[in-house]
Amino acid sequence: MKELDIVVLTQDLPELELQAGDIGTIVMTHGDSTAFEVEFSTLDGETIAIETLLSNQIRPITRGEIAHVRKLPVVIDSH
Repeated sequence: MKELDIVVLTQDLPELELQAGDIGTIVMTHGDSTAFEVEFSTLDGETIAIETLLSNQIRPITRGEIAHVRKLPVVIDSH
């Protein structure tokens, strides 16, 4: 996995309101690519979280997968 790859979260991160299956983008790799800064955002482009994750907490998107939409419990409106 490398910068700008779209990835899938493999475990829940309840403190961030993120669930396994949520989609993020790698915005930075650390060292030997075992840790990544991953940005999660709403479909309208609002950043929800940027989190340092290990390679076992994310995986690449694979062929034949489809996205699923869910509503966050609390959305901060910055407008």
